Parts: sequence; C-alpha cells; structure tokens
Amino acid sequence: MTRYHALLMGIFAAVWIWAAIEPRYPHDWLLENYLVILFVPIIVLTARYFRLSNLSYTLITVFMLLHVVGSHYTYAEVPFGATLQHWFGSGRNMYDRLVHFSFGLLLVYPLREIFMRVAKARGVWSYWFPLELVLAFSAAYEIIEWLVAARVDPAAGLAFLGAQGDVWDGQKDMLLALIGAAVTLMIVAMIHWRYDPTFGSDLRASLKIEHDDKPLGEDALRELLKGSRKKR
Repeated sequence: MTRYHALLMGIFAAVWIWAAIEPRYPHDWLLENYLVILFVPIIVLTARYFRLSNLSYTLITVFMLLHVVGSHYTYAEVPFGATLQHWFGSGRNMYDRLVHFSFGLLLVYPLREIFMRVAKARGVWSYWFPLELVLAFSAAYEIIEWLVAARVDPAAGLAFLGAQGDVWDGQKDMLLALIGAAVTLMIVAMIHWRYDPTFGSDLRASLKIEHDDKPLGEDALRELLKGSRKKR
C-alpha cells in the first residue's frame, strides 16, 4: 500500500468512525453500512492483485464518503441536502439525489478502467459497457432497497428507502446515475479527442467486424461438439 492509498484509507476510516458515533437512526445506519462492510475489504484485498489508478481510488473514496455521511443522518435528513433543496426549489431533501448522481459521475471512471484493462474494451465499447454497468448496479441497488425495506422494521425501512413520498424515486435515482456517468464519459472522450490522434480511428475500428471473424455462442459450441464426435 502506497502512502497515498494509506491517506485515502485514513480519511475514509476517520469519517466512517464519525458517522458510526450516535447516528440519527442506528438501525438505518446498520442497513446502509452492510454494503460498506462488504465492499471495502474487497477493494482493499483486490488491490494486492489488481491495482487501479490513483484517480480511480480517489473517486471511489469520495463516493464512499458521501455515502457514509448519508448513513449518519439518513439520506432524507442530511443538512447539506436541505441546502440543495433550497437552491433547486425542491420540495424534498436533495442529498440522496446528489449521491445517486455521484454514483455515476464518480464510479464510471473506475469501471471503465476495469473494462479496458481486464476485458480489453476499446473504442466505443470502453464507453458503452461502463455506462451499462452503472445502470445495472443502480437497478440492482434499487431492488436491494426494496427487498430490505420490505423485511425490516417499517421505520428503518422507510429511512433506508429515502423515497420521501415520491413514487418514482427509484427511476429518478437511476436516471441521475445515468446522467452522472454520461457527464464523466463525455469529459473523458473530449480529453481523448483533443489529445489522442488515434481517438477517431479507435472508435471506428471498435465497430468493425473482420471478414474472417467466426461466430461465437451456439455456432461455436456446435462446431466444438462436432469435432469431439469425430475424434471418438
């Protein structure tokens, strides 16, 4: 672990400890932190075998800090959310909207890095696949929220959902995550367009299928089975 990574871990640990001290709704704090307890060790352990860039770890840390602050107050009662409510003239606390927007804005870059380094995604697909994964994660989280809220104490469940009476809360949260991810990917694309002379050719090449390319899936499996039968 580098000094910078240790600094990020120290900042997160300090804020997490603060958030754990007398949270406004202890049961909701516990529900909000199950995913933190699960994913932070995974991020730390996988860094030993697959280390992301410092920028990716910084963006992940900022998002996690936003989340633990929300867990301390509950998303519907974070003071800064009331400030956002005033700025936007909204009838609800806007902190949860900020966090869902930040989910896409901050995490799509690390996801893009993973796709490019592990799956070797290039060109158009290095932008499209991370965008889709942000949407998939957003939808999965909304499903988790529903399943958890339906099975716990009603007061804790309502605090965990943070819908604040909006029947379309889940859909709006996913839309904001999509917008946030699109903003980051557009910035990345503009930087590459400005400074990378191969940007346009990479986009075109990623959409091209070679003439000698063979089909995958069931066709490839069928050919494999034919070959195994001939050997017998």
